[in-house]
Amino acid sequence: MGESSHNVTVVALLADPDAPTEAGRRMARVLPDRLAERTGGRRRFEVEVVSEPFSGGTEDLATVARRTVDRGQDEKWDVVVALTDLPLHSHGRKLVMEVSHEHRAALLSLPSLGGLRLQRKAQRAVEEAVLSLVGAQGDEAGKAPHRRSPGRFTGRHAPVHPAPVGEEEPADLRYVLSGPRGYLRMLGGMVRANRPWRLVPGLSKALAAALATGAIATVNSTLWSLAAALDTTRLVIATVGSIALMIGWLIIDAHLWHRGAGDSPEARKRTALYNTSTVLTVGIGVFVCYVGLLAVNLVWALFILNGQVFASLTRTPLHASEYWTLAWFVASVATVGGALGSGLESDEAIRAAAYSKREQERRRMVEDDADRSAT
Repeated sequence: MGESSHNVTVVALLADPDAPTEAGRRMARVLPDRLAERTGGRRRFEVEVVSEPFSGGTEDLATVARRTVDRGQDEKWDVVVALTDLPLHSHGRKLVMEVSHEHRAALLSLPSLGGLRLQRKAQRAVEEAVLSLVGAQGDEAGKAPHRRSPGRFTGRHAPVHPAPVGEEEPADLRYVLSGPRGYLRMLGGMVRANRPWRLVPGLSKALAAALATGAIATVNSTLWSLAAALDTTRLVIATVGSIALMIGWLIIDAHLWHRGAGDSPEARKRTALYNTSTVLTVGIGVFVCYVGLLAVNLVWALFILNGQVFASLTRTPLHASEYWTLAWFVASVATVGGALGSGLESDEAIRAAAYSKREQERRRMVEDDADRSAT
C-alpha cells in the first residue's frame, strides 16, 4: 500500500455489490469529517468506495481475508476496509471483524452486526478499524506507531468478544460472536441482508392470484356466513395455517431448503443457520403480504357489500366488526390462493425475491458443487 502524503490518509471501502456498496457509499459521505475530528485534526482523510465481488465464489474466511490484503497491496491506499454481506466463520464461531495492522487492512461481516441500526453499527466499526490501522502507522512523522484496539465498536453489552488468531493468518486481531445472543444477532443480520420486504413485489403472479381470490371471496355469500360464525380463536388459527402453508409451499416449490455438503458439527450448524434465515425471510415477506391483503380486502368489502343483502343472508347486521371479520377471514383464503399462484413463478424469480444477490450466488455455488460431485 502507498504511504500518506501531506497528512492525507486514503481509506478504501472495498464493498461487495448490493447492500455493502450502499452502506459504504453512505459512510463515505460522513467518514472523512468524522475521522478528522476523532484524530484532533492532525490528519485529513479521503474515502473511496470500490464496489466489486471480492468475496465471490468462496465462504472461506482465509481466502476472503487474503483477497482483501492482496487488493489493498495492488492499490495506493493507506487503509482498506472490506465490507461483505457474507456470514463468515472462524473456528466454528461467527466472525464480526478481523484486522491486520501489518497490512493495514480490515474485514467486516455486516450480518454479524444484526438487523437493527445496521448503518450506525457499521459506520462505528469502520471508524474504529480505521483509527486502529492509522495508529499502527504513527500519527506523525518520527513518532513510533502504536496500536489502538477497535473494541469500542462492540458496545458494552454486545455479544462480541476477541478470538485467538493463528500465527500463519494475515490478521492479528479478530472479533467473533458468542452465545445465543450472538446467534440471534447473526440471524437477524442475515434476514436483514435478504430484505424480506422485497418478496411481495417480487412475486407478481402469486400476488395477482391472491388479490383475485380475495376479490371473489369477498362477494361469496357462503363465506359471509362462515365469517359471521367464526370466533377470534378460529380466525387466528386460519391466519397461522394459511401463512404456514404459503411459507412451506414457497420453500418446497422453489427448492429453498439448504442441504449442507458436510456432516461435521460446524457444517450442520451453518446449514441450520441458513435454513432458519430462509424461513424467517420468507415468513416476514408472507406476513407483509397477508397484512396488505387484509387492508385491500377491508377496503373492497367497505365498497362492495350491501347491509340489507348481508343481513338477509347471514341474519347478522353489517357493522364494523362484521367488515373486519370478513376481511380477516378472506385474507386467509386469499393467502392460500396466493400459495397456489406462486407455482406459476419460476424458481429463479422466487429466489430473486427472497434472497440478496450474495445469498443467490452462494446457493448457485453450492448447487454447482453438488452437480459436479454427482457426475
